[in-house]
Formats: sequence, structure tokens, C-alpha cells
Amino acid sequence: PAPDGEEFFAMSLFFASHRWGDGEGIFNYSAQARQILHDCIHNGVDRLGDPIWDPDNYLIKFIPSCDWSDPSYHCAHFYELFAMWAEEEDRPFFKKAAMASREYLKMSCHPKTGMSAEYAYYNGKPFEKHREQFGGRHDWFYSDAYRTGANIGLDYEWFAQDDWSVENNNKLQQFFMDTHKDEEFKIYEIDGRVIDQPALHPVAIIATLAQCSLSADGPFAKECVERFWNTPLRKGDRRYYDNCLYLFALIALSGNYRIW
Repeated sequence: PAPDGEEFFAMSLFFASHRWGDGEGIFNYSAQARQILHDCIHNGVDRLGDPIWDPDNYLIKFIPSCDWSDPSYHCAHFYELFAMWAEEEDRPFFKKAAMASREYLKMSCHPKTGMSAEYAYYNGKPFEKHREQFGGRHDWFYSDAYRTGANIGLDYEWFAQDDWSVENNNKLQQFFMDTHKDEEFKIYEIDGRVIDQPALHPVAIIATLAQCSLSADGPFAKECVERFWNTPLRKGDRRYYDNCLYLFALIALSGNYRIW
């Protein structure tokens, strides 16, 4: 799985443990979660493989063997909980990872539009290398990047660390609901320049803009939620990604995705 998959596996196991208790073997949910996280940060240190988080800057990588990141992988709200529930020796690492991720998102989200690239270097700049290896461009606001604002919103709902989360998601909603409201969703440079190609996942954009309202307090916060509410699940090709983000936004906005 992608590195963000490991985050969700571990969090799901912790929540299962807290809701239903631990069993034996593979049903000892909290032990399994702690082992996953331990391996994620210790691979490559005293064993084969590479760590999923960079041990020097505490940022999650796009894939373990690379030295850049994906802004949409950054779930600081998870790391705060990992800092309480992981193996005791690993807790300081995850506390630093939460702080590092929040600062990284401030660098990788554009100051005017609030958009991030799909992949970005550790300094937050959009990733432009190895296009032939990773199937083309990933330096624009496209597919993976839609999740970034949604994660920022959930982090704010759970921990409300600073006002930047509010400001960023207000900008993101304004871009789509004000300056580009009556247009078909396209692909975008993170500074807002339009690339004249249709977005592959328009329902995902609607869903994540709505989840941005967990932190946004601007004039479009309610409208984004209403638009999402009136949007049906996607059918046909490419429905998987759209509908996953749709369901996640529905759970988060209804208050049912909460800390257990």
C-alpha cells in the first residue's frame, strides 16, 4: 500500500481496540497498530528496507525509497494520536511528525489559492522530476491533491492548532466557488492557472471542498456543503476514487469520524 495506507491501517486498528478491546494474535488490534508504526519509522535503520517517514525531517515520503513527499499524505491529526498510542519509544517521533507536517503544508499550499501539488519536495515546491517514471506531471492540483484540504479540515476539527487551517481552506473554497464557480472542473497549476483538460474526478473535488468546511469559516463554507449534499455518488468508470472521498467526507461532516 501507499504510505498513507499505513497511517489509516494503524489508526483503524487503534480505534477498533478502543471500541471493542483487544483479542489474541492478529486480533490484538493495538499491538498490531504499534508494530506497523514501529516498522514504518525503523525500517532502514536497523533492518532491511526504507522508512516511510524521513528520519531527519519527520516528513512522510511519497514512497519509502524516495526523498520527496505528497502533501495529501500528511495527516497531522493522526500523528498527534500516534504520539499518545504508539510504542513509548516512538511517541516523540510522531509528536515531531505532527509539527513537521503542519509546517510542511504551510509551505506546499499556495498562499493565494490554497492548492497543493500532487507531489512536492521537502521544501514544499511542486515536484517536477521523473515524469517518465511516475506517469506524467504531478506538480499540479490534480487527483491526489484534492485530499489535502480535506485532511487540513479534519486536523482542525480534532485539534484546531492554528488559524492557518481556516485561512487556507477559505482560499481553496473561494477559488472554486467564486472565481471558477460556473466552469467545468479542470486541471490547475497550484497558482490557479487553468490547464485546459477536464478533471478526472469532479465528484472528488466537490466532496473535499465540502470537507474543507470543517475548518473554513468564509462565505462559501455552507454552500460547499450544500453542493456536496445535492451531488449523487458517481457511476461508471473512475467512480472508485470519487466515491471513496465522497463517503469519507460524508462521515467526517456528519460528525461520525471522530476520535475513539
